[in-house]
Amino acid sequence: MTVKPDWLRVKAPQWERVGNVKEILRDLALNTVCEEASCPNIGECFSAGTATFLIMGPACTRACPYCDIDFEKKPKPLDSTEPGRLAEAVRRMKLNHVVITSVNRDDLPDGGAMQFVRCIEEIRTVSPHTTIEVLIPDLCANWDALAIILQGAPEVLNHNTETVPRLYRRVRPQGNYDRTLELIRRSRQLAPQIYTKSGIMVGLGETDDEIRTCMQHLRDVDCDILTIGQYLQPSQKHLKVDNFIQPEQFAAWKAFGEEIGFLQVVSSPLTRSSYHAEQVRELMQRYPRVRSAD
Repeated sequence: MTVKPDWLRVKAPQWERVGNVKEILRDLALNTVCEEASCPNIGECFSAGTATFLIMGPACTRACPYCDIDFEKKPKPLDSTEPGRLAEAVRRMKLNHVVITSVNRDDLPDGGAMQFVRCIEEIRTVSPHTTIEVLIPDLCANWDALAIILQGAPEVLNHNTETVPRLYRRVRPQGNYDRTLELIRRSRQLAPQIYTKSGIMVGLGETDDEIRTCMQHLRDVDCDILTIGQYLQPSQKHLKVDNFIQPEQFAAWKAFGEEIGFLQVVSSPLTRSSYHAEQVRELMQRYPRVRSAD
């Protein structure tokens, strides 16, 4: 694999705190995308007492060549105890903000939509002041399933764009660029009080113009929050890094994103879709939205 530049070096975490989070996760038999996807920020996030929970996994029904989540095992039936165990982890970790994501479950009629809702409901029961972000798959364009998740009323609905249209077939062969944009558009249309979010990874051969065009496409469907980060090759069997983007370029994309109307742009080499996701609580204070009545 290509040698990483200095700006991608990760600060050593406080392993005592990391161990405490790991102990909670193991005790409650929970998966995190931090571990399953080999996230470079796992030390920082775990030492800060935060995690992105991975539900309905760890096996995925898709085989994206950039992702380190297992796709070779057969997905298991949904576990009815998972939402309660996740909520207990939120309580023990005293989280102010929680991110819930999932593997793709194309084998399920609703893509796992109701499992997301059950997790939201359980968290609200034990920790009503915790804000909730869901990072969802494309649900195979099942818009009824999307409506179910939105009815659960998370504060943030996140779905990653991942890459530019030209690279979709190679990077995300079972995905669809237009379907991703449509999911964001429908989310804002169905639940305008919920903040929408998406993420792009760079370093796979895309151009600056392609990234800016992708950013504009997301704004055109009224996406609120954007994350941009450097792709890192998890192993030799995954897609290779084409190039490492300079930090100055990430700063330029951030400035451009703010110029075209994103409420928040997190753009840096180590940014991931849920990196510093808790900052949305500050955004909600600056740009409050009227929430629909229960």
